[in-house]
Amino acid sequence: MKKTRFGLLAALALATALSLTACGSGDTGDTTDTGSDEPAGPVTLTMSGWSFQTTPEFQVLVDAFEADNSDVKIELKEYDANDYETLMLADIASGTATDIITIKQAKFTNQWVNQGALADISSVVSALPNNVSGAASYTVNGVNYGVPYRQDSWVLFYNKDLFDKAGIAYPDGSWTWDDYAAQAKALTQALSADGVKGAYEHSWQSTLQGFANAQSPGADVTNGADYTYLKPYYERVLDLQQSGAQETYGNITTNKLTYQGQFGKQSAAMMAMGSWYVATLIAQQASGDADSFAWGMAPAPQYDSSTTGTSKTPITFGDPTGLGLNPKLEGDKLAAAQRFLQFAASEEAGVALAQIGILSSVAADSVTQAYFAQAGIATDDLSQFAISTHDTRPENPPHAKIAAIQTALGEAHSAIMSESTPVDDALADATAKIKDELA
Repeated sequence: MKKTRFGLLAALALATALSLTACGSGDTGDTTDTGSDEPAGPVTLTMSGWSFQTTPEFQVLVDAFEADNSDVKIELKEYDANDYETLMLADIASGTATDIITIKQAKFTNQWVNQGALADISSVVSALPNNVSGAASYTVNGVNYGVPYRQDSWVLFYNKDLFDKAGIAYPDGSWTWDDYAAQAKALTQALSADGVKGAYEHSWQSTLQGFANAQSPGADVTNGADYTYLKPYYERVLDLQQSGAQETYGNITTNKLTYQGQFGKQSAAMMAMGSWYVATLIAQQASGDADSFAWGMAPAPQYDSSTTGTSKTPITFGDPTGLGLNPKLEGDKLAAAQRFLQFAASEEAGVALAQIGILSSVAADSVTQAYFAQAGIATDDLSQFAISTHDTRPENPPHAKIAAIQTALGEAHSAIMSESTPVDDALADATAKIKDELA
């Protein structure tokens, strides 16, 4: 876990770290060569990505890198976002995978490594500046297989206009989940004539389990022994669902409701969501796909008051998005690809990403300033605090069986939220399945 309070990054420290990377990092167990010699001539690399029309971060990274590295050309290859891992593994198996492999979901790292899809890049990772978060999510048996370029964290989005209309004070950073539930009910009652619900919780298991796993004392999603700490989170949200303060899980899944539509079209006054939604909301308000209204961000509600208030560090969750290398790379292509990975986790890349609303894995004042310079973003003090100050814990911590664990817990989530299975029974069933997986 890493506290991501943005601080001033000294240029000298960054330059030193990058210099160390270029010269290699000594005995790390990495079998690749990170010698300081750059490729002798033009090198062409390929890089995977998805949804290029709505996910511009890939092109932004490539353009920024090529601007200072004229000897390298990077060609992007687009994959179906919904089937990315399967398609990428098929290309790996057939020998047609890209040189630079974007790791869309950290929980598949162990599986990909076991299938020979990723190269050991420990020497690159070990030389990253210490203000880069998320690298631990790509470790298997102490070896690094990915460089994080993006680190999302979950915050609470709220509609200031709806709060004003309801006569209810904005979130102030002091809320626990019980406070959140009480305000959701109050907002629903005050806005009932407009059919607005106080809160929206999307159907994903992470909207509940991500917070419970990160915030509950002693919780460990990988231990396979006891998931009863999830129960109070489920009881609370089921009460909100049954009281009408938030949309039901059944209606969300049956009618394929989107979180962008529910918050952007003002069907709900507040919503916990990942920081990536900032860029989407700004773009949709500019295009008219979302209504025009004043909005802000607050820290996610907390387990208890020990981590609430702007003098403390709120706990939230989020996984990084990373870049790995094809293990078949060698020579000049390998050296060029390693340079690109170094760049992707640099302050310069972080600023470029922030300018399009993407939170970099790099914590630096320049990144924060670029992020809040976007037209249309909420710039009040609490919004800036919510984005810049948090203890972000991984949704999918490194573990050989993390994908199987999350699958079992995801089945429990669906059973509980659809109200087809009591909370205790669903959690007991998930625990039994996970114990079998870990045996």
